[in-house]
Amino acid sequence: MARRTKVAEADGAASGGVESPPAPIVTDADVARGLEALVALDGRLKEIRSVAGEVPLRLRAPGFEGLARIVVSQQLSVASAASIWARLAERLDPFGPDAVRAASDEELRAAGLSRPKVRTLRAVADAVGDGLDLDHVCRLPAGDAHERLCAVKGIGPWTADIYLLFCAGHPDIFPVGDLALQNAVADGLGLPARPSTKELAAIAEAWSPWRGVAARLFWSYYRARREGREAVPV
Repeated sequence: MARRTKVAEADGAASGGVESPPAPIVTDADVARGLEALVALDGRLKEIRSVAGEVPLRLRAPGFEGLARIVVSQQLSVASAASIWARLAERLDPFGPDAVRAASDEELRAAGLSRPKVRTLRAVADAVGDGLDLDHVCRLPAGDAHERLCAVKGIGPWTADIYLLFCAGHPDIFPVGDLALQNAVADGLGLPARPSTKELAAIAEAWSPWRGVAARLFWSYYRARREGREAVPV
């Protein structure tokens, strides 16, 4: 697949005989390789994997729509986000930055978007109109890509992480600000309390260069422990 050769290598490098990840992660086989590597890196993850069940790839196409879907899903259940997205896509057909710029605030609000999300979608649409290439962002090193995305008003670290993970297929991204991941890691590793973003970042270092698969693993673990309640934001 052509995308594999165009995305920058993972930030971390494998050591101790652990297989290096592809760049990017684009197939279920890539996820399976990552799971094997993670268990080799951290034996605690063997039990997590057995509880988690299926660990899906969940790759989305990069670009404006991919980022817009993530903005819509912020702080919402999967079902609520899907419902709002369906209304938004129906009202703005074909969906794209031009349609967002042309729509009134009332139209966007009527689809179910909060005022902050309306402002963020407009900011992203304006940035794309001013030359931000979201496909090119996927081919940048993670740090540079993160910086480009967070320069757009309303796009924070969580949104940037999710875009790089699921639209760019970056192998070594772990969204430490994600509440479900914080809860899943606390439960799975038997921590006394939910870790802060800083604490979770330190914990996740052990799973580099496969942190993107580790995030998928813990989301699946969360779903299994919550009896099917989905937490993956895309």
